Amino acid sequence: MSDRDALILQALRKQGETCGAMRSRIYSDLLARCAEDFAAGGIVAKLLASWSGHPVLDNIPLRLLGAAHFLALRGDAPELAACFPSTGGRYDAARAWAALRETFERQSARMQQHLTEQVQTNEVRRCCALIGGFLELARAHSSPLRLLEIGASAGLNQCFEQYRYELGTQRVGPADAPLTLGCEWRGKPLASSDVALRVASRRGCDLSPIELRDPEQRLRLESFFWPDQVERLARLRAACDCALRSGVTLERARAGDWLARELSVSVPRTTSVLFHSVMWLYVPEEERARIQSLMAEAGARATREAPLAWLSMEGHNYDFCEIRLRSWPDGADRVLGRCHYHAEWVEWL
Repeated sequence: MSDRDALILQALRKQGETCGAMRSRIYSDLLARCAEDFAAGGIVAKLLASWSGHPVLDNIPLRLLGAAHFLALRGDAPELAACFPSTGGRYDAARAWAALRETFERQSARMQQHLTEQVQTNEVRRCCALIGGFLELARAHSSPLRLLEIGASAGLNQCFEQYRYELGTQRVGPADAPLTLGCEWRGKPLASSDVALRVASRRGCDLSPIELRDPEQRLRLESFFWPDQVERLARLRAACDCALRSGVTLERARAGDWLARELSVSVPRTTSVLFHSVMWLYVPEEERARIQSLMAEAGARATREAPLAWLSMEGHNYDFCEIRLRSWPDGADRVLGRCHYHAEWVEWL
């Protein structure tokens, strides 16, 4: 087995284990079977034979199953749809694997096309982890927030202040919110849960931003949610409607190029906030270095009238994400807490 094939096999197995740990029995089982099929030179190996991306950075396991899920959601793979709760089906392991293999074989050309598309998982419950950082900024500065999100996907997290939060016993946000987000809350309560959140503007960029007004793109976004986690799909659909009403602005651009332009302009009486969640892993090292340099330079120019902050929720290891807040001109750098990758739990430090 070549080094490339060994990496693909490892990625399939590891993502299957991760899905199992995150309570997706369907994807855990199907990815394990995909790994076996790939190792045996079956249809999965044939589908990936000409694929030239990085198995981990491009997340080939979720591209593979996301493409099949899209066809099921669209009605183009009825046998598979009959096995997925997200499309009203009932899961049976043997039947689902047979349907998945049949989808791979019959729809191989469309599968190849979808494998070139970036994974988009705009999990809006991650706002349960980010909200504490935004509240800290609102407490520290009287100015409204100028939101700058990289790896924004569909921009759903930019509407965070419009959601209602049930964080253990804490309640944050408007009582009549269009979407309520909850999680298991561990550690200390939020010290600034009663601070008013004001947003001056919301902008974001992504290499492949989702245009929610396009039904096909919206369905593609849904396809990356795991088919046995229908409550996540329900949250996604409600958040999409909220983003459409809020007029979120997204651009197709590399993070460094876009951020260089946005940070070149200082907006008085606003707090500029770069934020992102579970995207840093997929950013090339050179691009990471550029973003860090841009933020350091902009931080050196920040003033109390136009402060700058960097809020992130990114993987610390395979077990949890770290919630971190850096701010200027004071130069503070704090780890606020840690959380589950989908923010099923948040531990506030």
